[in-house]
Amino acid sequence: MKFIDEARIEVVAGNGGNGSASFRREKFVPFGGPDGGDGGRGGSVFAVADRNINTLVDYRYAKKHQARNGENGHGSDCYGKGGDDITLRMPVGTIVSDLETGEVIADLTEHGQVVQLAKGGAGGLGNLHFKSSTNRAPRQKTDGKPGEQRMLKLELKVLADVGLLGMPNAGKSTFITAVSNARPKIADYPFTTLHPNLGVVRVGAGKSFVIADIPGLIEGAAEGAGLGHRFLRHLQRTGVLLHLVDLAPFDDSVDPVAEARAIVNELRKYDQALYEKPRWLVLNKLDMVPEAERAARVADFVERFDWHGPVFEISALTRAGCDLLCYAIYDYLASQRHAEHDAIEDAARDPRFRDNGQGEADPAE
Repeated sequence: MKFIDEARIEVVAGNGGNGSASFRREKFVPFGGPDGGDGGRGGSVFAVADRNINTLVDYRYAKKHQARNGENGHGSDCYGKGGDDITLRMPVGTIVSDLETGEVIADLTEHGQVVQLAKGGAGGLGNLHFKSSTNRAPRQKTDGKPGEQRMLKLELKVLADVGLLGMPNAGKSTFITAVSNARPKIADYPFTTLHPNLGVVRVGAGKSFVIADIPGLIEGAAEGAGLGHRFLRHLQRTGVLLHLVDLAPFDDSVDPVAEARAIVNELRKYDQALYEKPRWLVLNKLDMVPEAERAARVADFVERFDWHGPVFEISALTRAGCDLLCYAIYDYLASQRHAEHDAIEDAARDPRFRDNGQGEADPAE
């Protein structure tokens, strides 16, 4: 299936049915009075997050989604039937925004989450509602309200705990294949990865995390060079970034430090928040470096790169060092979750806040 992470659609809710102006006509029943029923409501358009879908390809070609109108009211107190709602199934991680205003309507982050995209119009009132002691034969009725209509932008940001960064052929696809159940294309030429790949890494019983691999970045990616810039958005939800560096490039003229700096600069240009995410340095392909030279080459890289964060030495091909890295990632993510949980509990115990009876916290007076 083709990977599509952007789409533009039009959603149109149904119009409400018109009310009816009718009077009871029955033998032996004089002055039957008004009996016009209300019009039915128009159908609404909903979106639901579905973890079994991983692309927006269905919305690349189906551009307009319209719910049915409500039926008009009839005599004999017959109310019109409401229009059927329609539900659009979208991948978990989809952001729905108004194309004209840019307002974010929904961020579908949980499986089964339901959001109304366009509300159906209310049905009109029949003359039955206008009967009174002074107006026993009303001929008034109201028309149904029009349903909402809007142009929407759909943007998919995959949900992953860990994101992989690196130049083409840095070994990202080999790494995600070695540690997870993902099976991306691997070859000895650049840009073999053309769309994001997700893999689940299991480090023990009930212990796992999700890792995302995007196409390799090149210098100038933030301005549109290469493919990686199109998929950087998929790293914005991650908790930690792994910067993979090829420590043994085939071309001796290639400087790994210069390539690593180029990646960091592209992150800063694209999104400051993404640049400030926790980032670990992963030096890959150490199996191609003579064992006697490894320590010196690693030390030289770290010094020239002026790196002060975590450093891991691995070989994705032989899996050397991969298990240690995965355990460290899981421990870090678990500690972050515990910290967030403790912060929420501390806020709940804060005497400056109290429940206002509506499930919300108000500042104490």
